[in-house]
Amino acid sequence: MDEVILSMLDQYQCKTDNEYENALKQIMQQVALLGLWRAKFFEHGAFYGGTSLRILYKLDRFSEDLDFSLLKKSLNFEIDGYLSSIQAELEAFGFSTEVVVKEKNIETNIQSGLVKANSQLHLLRVSAPPAIQQRCHSKKQLKIKLDIDTNPPDNFKTETKTLLQPIPFWVKTYCLPDLFAGKISALLCRQWQLRVKGRDWYDFLWFIQNRVPVHMKHLEARLRFFQFYTSAEPLSESKLKLFIDEKIDTINIDLAKQDINKFIKNPSRIDGWSRDVFHAAVGELMFS
Repeated sequence: MDEVILSMLDQYQCKTDNEYENALKQIMQQVALLGLWRAKFFEHGAFYGGTSLRILYKLDRFSEDLDFSLLKKSLNFEIDGYLSSIQAELEAFGFSTEVVVKEKNIETNIQSGLVKANSQLHLLRVSAPPAIQQRCHSKKQLKIKLDIDTNPPDNFKTETKTLLQPIPFWVKTYCLPDLFAGKISALLCRQWQLRVKGRDWYDFLWFIQNRVPVHMKHLEARLRFFQFYTSAEPLSESKLKLFIDEKIDTINIDLAKQDINKFIKNPSRIDGWSRDVFHAAVGELMFS
């Protein structure tokens, strides 16, 4: 394994199986971003979602997927070449991976890829403690999904952020108010009843704790795109708060905690979660 990767891993001070898995995934994500930069993807697209918050804005939880949006609609976009660049970059730093286009069951504007790497092999390569290596099933895989939205809702702004590892390079990303709009769109539009995304609600509180305003124009564009909001009237701040409060009344707090637990180092951070806490947070929303 490349010395740069081992140095990056040391910064995580991993002690448990889960911590090693999360750290290796995030390092692979950063290497994948470097591969996209080399392929000049960020001249055409931007990084968004929970992983962008983690890597670029220091959100204190891990994330599984890499989400991107083209800067403008493209019917001719092809993900294949960018996946090849990601695989080449990962292998240059000592990862053995399989990177494939993810087949779709239904036609959507999302193009997807999947990065797969054998967990046990890479725990061996980074000299993880023998006990952790032995507990890892020989067929277990580190998996990272990439989604690229080829027809994104409009009214968003981007900025450029610099990463210094594994080498210095830059990434184009949505600005924080637009990332917040995307997060609220996700927590309102997800239809899963028994697969509560506690990650969405963790991020929701993070935005509010960091006093990030919601970009209303982008949020409205997203909610109309997903046909969640269809009124002829512009989306008002009071209406948005009502939508979020209604969603809070439906969430299963215990399931939300179970979902987020494996992505944070300190589970005590969510001890106080309750519907009352989330309702109070809605009252602190800021808008732009």
